Amino acid sequence: MELSQVLDELSALGTERNKKIYISHGAKEPLFGVATGAMKSISKKIKKNQPLAEELYRTGNYDAMYLAGMIADPKLMTKDDFESWINDAYFYMISDYIVAVTLAETDFAQEVADKWIKSKEELKMSAGYNCYSWLLGNRPDSYFDKEKINKMLNQVKETIHNEPDRTKYSMNNFISTVGISYIPLHNEAIKAAKEIGEVKIMVGKTKCSVPIAEEYIQKAIDKGKIGFKRKNVRC
Repeated sequence: MELSQVLDELSALGTERNKKIYISHGAKEPLFGVATGAMKSISKKIKKNQPLAEELYRTGNYDAMYLAGMIADPKLMTKDDFESWINDAYFYMISDYIVAVTLAETDFAQEVADKWIKSKEELKMSAGYNCYSWLLGNRPDSYFDKEKINKMLNQVKETIHNEPDRTKYSMNNFISTVGISYIPLHNEAIKAAKEIGEVKIMVGKTKCSVPIAEEYIQKAIDKGKIGFKRKNVRC
């Protein structure tokens, strides 16, 4: 499919209601307001197509950027490609659910995520921690350096309440994911979650609490889901 054809299909699937919702979360024009599920029919037709993914991402159209992540071929992407993508990621739905997810399917994911976490830039840090969450929820425990993940747990525990909002959210999610999906540090994650307690962020002008990590881990324990791994990172 050509870029113009894809944009026409996205436009036909968009709704004003979805546009308003996305904009309230940080999206901006141009966008069509396409439900994520509705994009699957397009992505199934296209399958993996990295050149088209790059064209879509460069449009700056939120829906096109999201679809780009669905059809991207991470095996063909370089570290520089991901730096370009994260630099154009202007709000968390792009940084965390497009860029971080796609990065998690590469062999150099941890290297790039580490760099972003150290950047002290809100969305880069958020993407970095989310990338680790996607990795931990998919790859075998043996893939990770236990000491490194433990240091990250301690870093989160010590700094989370002083970080920007989206970074807080992703750090909190990281704690939950370690507790659920990384058995070697299950108990350490629970201890960290207890110490962290409730995490509050601003959503627009409203102060909100994010899911409490300790409670989230306990629910997984109750359901017998400790050690859970996804078959695929991207659906």
